[in-house]
Amino acid sequence: MADVAKKVQDYKDSLKQKAEHLIIKGFPEKIVKLNELLETSNFQNRDLSDVHQDLNIPVPPPAQLNYEPNTKRQRVDSSEASSNTSIEGTKVYALPNGTVPCNKPLSDLIHLVKPHIRELVEDSNLLKMWISFMIPKIEDGNNFGVSIQEDTLAEIQSVESEAAAFFDQISRYFISRAKIVSKVAKYPHIDDYRRAVRELDEKEYLSLWLVMCEIRNRYCSLHDIVIKNLEKIKKPRSSNAESLY
Repeated sequence: MADVAKKVQDYKDSLKQKAEHLIIKGFPEKIVKLNELLETSNFQNRDLSDVHQDLNIPVPPPAQLNYEPNTKRQRVDSSEASSNTSIEGTKVYALPNGTVPCNKPLSDLIHLVKPHIRELVEDSNLLKMWISFMIPKIEDGNNFGVSIQEDTLAEIQSVESEAAAFFDQISRYFISRAKIVSKVAKYPHIDDYRRAVRELDEKEYLSLWLVMCEIRNRYCSLHDIVIKNLEKIKKPRSSNAESLY
């Protein structure tokens, strides 16, 4: 049991060192790196038409209907009439030019953005555990420093949840695009569906730019709130040494 307790304490001490190094040195470096990335050609002054991509779905020639008018009036069953007037799209068995690829410019951009999302989630989790280990045992009075710890912890948890939601946003984009592309394959003569794909791609590009801005902003806000309250976070009470777990 003593060996297990020592390993747990070593883990806590190691985590505290990593968290303090991250907030003092790591966060400023990440903020500078993200600012430089946002000023590159991938995000700065990029024309939205750059993210357009051909769908590789050709427009087939109009179908030739062999229709001979009948001068005799015929009685038509109501159910048969309704089925004849229904409009059906093209039955898609295989696309003549092969598969419809993902949007390459956006896929490359997503490949660039996702590691930063993951880092923000991991860094937020590390800070969350660090502050949790700093919270002293519950006592009456002298809890102002503890309230600062709790407020900071709540802000970090909010950042962690928001960063994790960015992953869901990316997966929803691919699902939405696939649904519209399937409409293009079924109704290749309707340009509105093709336009909808282009509009969705432009929207996703703006969303990815916004995600990168939010990641940078979250690092700034976390660094600011922790540095301003670092003394109270590390020593919430004057008798902190006697109160910690």
